[in-house]
Amino acid sequence: MNTIIQGDNLDTLKMLQRDYGGQVGLIYTDPPFATNNIFRMDDDRANTISMASKSALAYDDTLRGEAYLNAMEERLKAAYILLSNTGSLYLHIDCKVAYDIKIILDKIFGPGSFRNSISRIKSNPKNFNQDGYGSVKDTILFYTKSKRFTWNEPRRAPTERRLKQFNKEDERGKYDTAPLHAPGETLDGDTGKKWKGRLPPKGRHWRRPPKELDELERQGLIVRSRTGNPRLKVYAKDVIERGVLLQDVWEFKDPQYPSYPTEKNLEMLESIVRASSNPGDMVLDFCCGSGTTLLAAVKHGRNFIGIDRSPKAIECAVNRLGGYEFETRVLLNA
Repeated sequence: MNTIIQGDNLDTLKMLQRDYGGQVGLIYTDPPFATNNIFRMDDDRANTISMASKSALAYDDTLRGEAYLNAMEERLKAAYILLSNTGSLYLHIDCKVAYDIKIILDKIFGPGSFRNSISRIKSNPKNFNQDGYGSVKDTILFYTKSKRFTWNEPRRAPTERRLKQFNKEDERGKYDTAPLHAPGETLDGDTGKKWKGRLPPKGRHWRRPPKELDELERQGLIVRSRTGNPRLKVYAKDVIERGVLLQDVWEFKDPQYPSYPTEKNLEMLESIVRASSNPGDMVLDFCCGSGTTLLAAVKHGRNFIGIDRSPKAIECAVNRLGGYEFETRVLLNA
């Protein structure tokens, strides 16, 4: 059952353990960042404004220091119990507290469950003077409950810059070339052996066994560099069709006119949902705000649970999800 719950997220997470313990496939959440700000909504626009404002309160982010970290630890422990053995957690956090939170997550999940620290470019460069470098990113900590986890390889369309690198052409179309060797020597195994009388460069090994290299050459997919090193032809049409693998630096900028303060990019949430869950899985966001995670989940055939204590957040989430045919229950004071 797709459910939006208004209430304290710690109490709600503990309540959910009775029915959903070990069953949630993906948790993404974007909690308060310990900024000491009050977030309000003014004339249906989301802003950060003074505490003296008469605008409607969205949420406060005034818990800081040890109290903040203790509160986060309690909630992350409760969320861990809900996560399935193949499940993943994405915790979206400010870089100022990300390192403290990572220590907590390492303790809960175990260091071997850490997968990535993703840098998310959130805005355009800052155009004002400041003491230090401009801040255009935040951090997403990616953990899995076990070494065997749901993973659907995420890809994105190639950038214009990447497409310009396909500056060679043959009868099959435009292509670029890529090395056929990789770092690290292979002492045993075929990828460390000679191919066409040539060993891989010192300190490296072939990316493919010699038999596969023979087949690639037979297909006309290998060319030689000026120094004689074999290189693989990579065609633009294939890259456009497959997309390029998503790395650990993302550029998903926040909405310019959000429906709720600190609302996150929908395309980014859709990418996470596709990569780390399957249709029919349960997706949980225990600081759901305007419901971006929930919207991404339902658009891709996943089920969801969203939790937030803010009436304004619940209102925004219900409005955003209203155009979809599914049942939503709003449980007050859970």
